[in-house]
Amino acid sequence: MKAFFLFIGKIIVVLLLSAIVLDFIYTTVFAQSKIRNKVENVINSKPQNYDVIILGTSRANNHFVSELFAEKGLKTFNYGMSGAHLFETSLLLKLMVERGWKIKNIIIETDLNLCNEKRDDGTFGRFMPFMHQSKTIADHFKNETDFAELYYVPFYRYIQFDAKVGLRAFYKTAIGEPTNVLANNGYYPLGFNPKANMKNNIESLVPLRNRYFEEIKQICKSNNINLIAVTTPMCSNVKGMGYFKKVKKLYPEINEYEHIVDGDEYFSSCGHLNDKGARLFTAKIIEDLFKK
Repeated sequence: MKAFFLFIGKIIVVLLLSAIVLDFIYTTVFAQSKIRNKVENVINSKPQNYDVIILGTSRANNHFVSELFAEKGLKTFNYGMSGAHLFETSLLLKLMVERGWKIKNIIIETDLNLCNEKRDDGTFGRFMPFMHQSKTIADHFKNETDFAELYYVPFYRYIQFDAKVGLRAFYKTAIGEPTNVLANNGYYPLGFNPKANMKNNIESLVPLRNRYFEEIKQICKSNNINLIAVTTPMCSNVKGMGYFKKVKKLYPEINEYEHIVDGDEYFSSCGHLNDKGARLFTAKIIEDLFKK
């Protein structure tokens, strides 16, 4: 029996040491990359200067054409992230400020993302390699129910978020294979999809006085950043558009643009403009909000 427990103990020690070594190797590789996604691009950046930063979900990533801002002399990057919630958006802004970025204006998409304060595991996973390197990241996540195991158990976070920071991502990061996420200054254009479902129902959504949007507002105020909050377009056949009236009532400072692009030919799906629609939308934003 003693030999059995000794054998089990050796296995546990070997597994623990392996986890520690793998954790170190993965973290070292991810910590040196800034070309595969927007999170690591910010975390591993030097101080930047921007006239305009775009923040939000895919409805920011696919809707704001950085090139059109640049044509007006505005240095711009679109840091909208598909799937992100305001939980991750607030953290990304904290990291920009922490790294000494100088930002004159932030345009933030504030519409459907106001209705929850949860994390998005897809985007959340992008921050995992940096949990021990950044107190800002650790503090932002410390109230999550699984924080202890993610923070203290070696290599657990890489297993838990394998889809984003697992073996495949590790390999591609190690060989320096870039993605198209950072192309077009962060803007990701969509094509026209003739088979797209141009219907949606948002009647069940209820906007919140969102703690992470409140954080973003406070960060901008403290750092003299002009915050421009906007809603973004939806296709014509949507049930529950009264949601946007609730948003405006809750946050009167939010600029209403959900109806600004009319015609399904400008949409790739009911909630996402195609490139043609995004250019119309961006041109209108620049005309209305950046006249000076």
